[in-house]
Amino acid sequence: MADAALRLTTLAEELLGAPLPVRIRAWDGSESGPPDAPILVIRSRRALRRLLWKPGELGLARAWVAGELDVDGDLYAALELLAGLIWEKGAEAKDTVHPVLDPRMRAAAKGIVQIAGPWPPPPPPVEEVRRRTGALHTKRRDKQAISHHYDVGNDFYEMVLGPSMVYSCGYWDDTPGFTLEQAQRDKLDLVCRKLALKDGDRLLDVGCGWGSMAIHAAREYGARVTGVTLSREQAAYARKRIAEEGLTDRVEIRVQDYRDVRDGPYDAISSIGMAEHVGTVRYREYADDLYALLKPGGRLLNHQIARRPEKVEEEYHIDEFIDAYVFPDGELAPLGRTVATLEEAGFEARDVQSIREHYALTLRRWVANLEQHWPEAVRATSPGRARVWRLYMAASALSFERNRIGVNQILAVKTPESGEPGAPLRSHDWR
Repeated sequence: MADAALRLTTLAEELLGAPLPVRIRAWDGSESGPPDAPILVIRSRRALRRLLWKPGELGLARAWVAGELDVDGDLYAALELLAGLIWEKGAEAKDTVHPVLDPRMRAAAKGIVQIAGPWPPPPPPVEEVRRRTGALHTKRRDKQAISHHYDVGNDFYEMVLGPSMVYSCGYWDDTPGFTLEQAQRDKLDLVCRKLALKDGDRLLDVGCGWGSMAIHAAREYGARVTGVTLSREQAAYARKRIAEEGLTDRVEIRVQDYRDVRDGPYDAISSIGMAEHVGTVRYREYADDLYALLKPGGRLLNHQIARRPEKVEEEYHIDEFIDAYVFPDGELAPLGRTVATLEEAGFEARDVQSIREHYALTLRRWVANLEQHWPEAVRATSPGRARVWRLYMAASALSFERNRIGVNQILAVKTPESGEPGAPLRSHDWR
């Protein structure tokens, strides 16, 4: 096929009703589009067949993971341009005309079908989560979802996260030369200060990951920590770190569902980047369980990603790419709904801090780490899995920067019936 890029550019612009903001390089070596724009590389006609069978995000994701789509140039700039196209132009077209009823758009779609080549559609990449059955957020299904995301390999996560092994946003300073390690240490310390930890306090770390929060709380504040995770790989890694720190007498790591923890009461609970896995159908149960595990006056620090509220709220809000390749069954709720559910369970919300911009900065550092260690990361997992993480983290950074999603720390207290203060009169010294 001669000059496939020009044909694709022309057809895409007819479908979109707008100029294509990226340059296209097709499988035949041809290029078309703005000369200084990021280049969208289409390595195979299979990518087009994926898009025809699964228009939108999932089709694009499958082509990207399979290596049939790539970006030559600034990945963030390309995603900005394509995201604006998909979110804004796509929404406009949806509101104005149905493509089947528009002769121009119908002709353009037919042209793409002719270029795409013979059917049937290619099978999904092996990295995609296969069809799931049964009720959402049972203990068995949650364990499978956590294993898909976190049991990718500790070596891979070391390359991406760096020595801190903290898989949630850091707490950044604008000091020149401020590092990812400093940001993660300051975030862990921020959580400890909000929880008012002191020597001998019992802390439950829900979704303890590779043990970073547990180690920090025990080493710096003298807390006695129980960390729970559903990932055996995380637990083994955390236990090794704890032994090397000489903290085995203060920290216990369990492979356990938070719903099975029965040895309360605890003085404090940290839940950092875990509640996104709980799901709408279980969130009240999550809040009730944590409330029951705290002593009167105990504190919960809930660190959680939130989505923007919709005009018409859906019962479930699941991103196709994230669900298929990153966090199976993960759900994001608006901040207001999360605070309301915690209050319904009996908590008193004492403070809410948005740290949205901090997550964008963190994700950009993780992407840089992955790109720096790309050959090793591919060997540690697979080319497709490494591509999933690069796209997911870069796109997420832009979503935080655009305020499409946010992240918040909610400090909630199990206020005693006597009404004693849940926090000092001036409680914001942690800022």
